[in-house]
Amino acid sequence: MRLANLRAVGPHVAGQTRLVQVSADHTTCRATHAPSLQAALDEGGLSAKGPEETFDIRDCAAPLPRAFGFLDGSAYLNHVELVRRARGADMPERLHHDPLMYQGCSVFDDPTAPITADASWGADCEAEIAVITSAVPRGVSTEEAASHVALVMLINDVSFRHLIADELAKGFGFVQSKPASACSPLAISPDDLPGWDGRKLHGTLCVDINKRPLGRLQTGQDMAFDFGDLIAHAAKTRDLPAGTVIGSGTISNREPDGGPGKTVIQGGAGYACIIEQRMVETRATGTPVTPFLEHGDRVKIWMEDATGQPIFGAIDQRVAALT
Repeated sequence: MRLANLRAVGPHVAGQTRLVQVSADHTTCRATHAPSLQAALDEGGLSAKGPEETFDIRDCAAPLPRAFGFLDGSAYLNHVELVRRARGADMPERLHHDPLMYQGCSVFDDPTAPITADASWGADCEAEIAVITSAVPRGVSTEEAASHVALVMLINDVSFRHLIADELAKGFGFVQSKPASACSPLAISPDDLPGWDGRKLHGTLCVDINKRPLGRLQTGQDMAFDFGDLIAHAAKTRDLPAGTVIGSGTISNREPDGGPGKTVIQGGAGYACIIEQRMVETRATGTPVTPFLEHGDRVKIWMEDATGQPIFGAIDQRVAALT
């Protein structure tokens, strides 16, 4: 099942959307009986109705514009190590056994929404896999937790790097440094998702900045905590309502020799965020070279199937000045 949330077209419908089921080739869709994805998750089922119609992926809003919660993990330890090193923090041994997780903004942007930022904030992309859950009981096991994955999508978990250090120094987590994340146009059920093994998604995640490759990463590789682990961690002391979004954290691959990663141009997998490339540059030359996102920059994130076609559509955002 491939689901999309189409923006309504016409007068007096600003902000209104409708949930549709999308064909495997992304060319047609059919309306669903549910007024929204959240309603479908609450009801525990979904069926299509009405005639087939042409599907235009450019009309998509976020599949779940407002979630009951967004809990973002950091399952790729290469990313954790590099980012902590960038701000002068150690990598505790505990993080190899107990995943990091923060509670983020649960309002999600459209796939083409602008990234609005002050030039001094150090805007950065973070390409991730995210799952939308069914209702998860408190204290669920990791094995049972994996069965509560209802849908899978991509997100761009934007970070304002120059705000993070001061926020974390307060000892109470992210707020201002983590704005709304943008979602891929499509959210797909595990049974229709190539590369899903029940707990991880295997495939190539692509990240471009200004049409130049930043990353061509393997999502199933170097993932220390799978979605069963992440959902169970989030549900240890609380029930998770249907419609909770759990993020994987930034996709990050080590080199075969254990190195922190090379750029795509150098023959490596590259990076899903700019700060990793800056950290690798600092280790090599003593100073970072790659700038954070600037006004007018374009970030594109997508994942390809075996034929080279985007599985979820693409997140395609430009950086805009605050107004």
